[in-house]
Amino acid sequence: MILSNTSRIALAAAAIATDVIWNGAALASQGPGGGAGTAGHLTQVAMAVLVYGLAALIISAGLIGAARGR
Repeated sequence: MILSNTSRIALAAAAIATDVIWNGAALASQGPGGGAGTAGHLTQVAMAVLVYGLAALIISAGLIGAARGR
């Protein structure tokens, strides 16, 4: 199936919107107030950087691919 650039950009935007919606679920899973759980602060920060950084790389690669027409 061949998609136009507009369709690819729309799909990428939908993926980003879905990610933004899921961020609320991630915060809700932390419990009331979003306070620290059993992991230490440094561990939570390291995991957040790893998870959100990887997600940003994947989304960026998708957007670049859509913009380049691949």
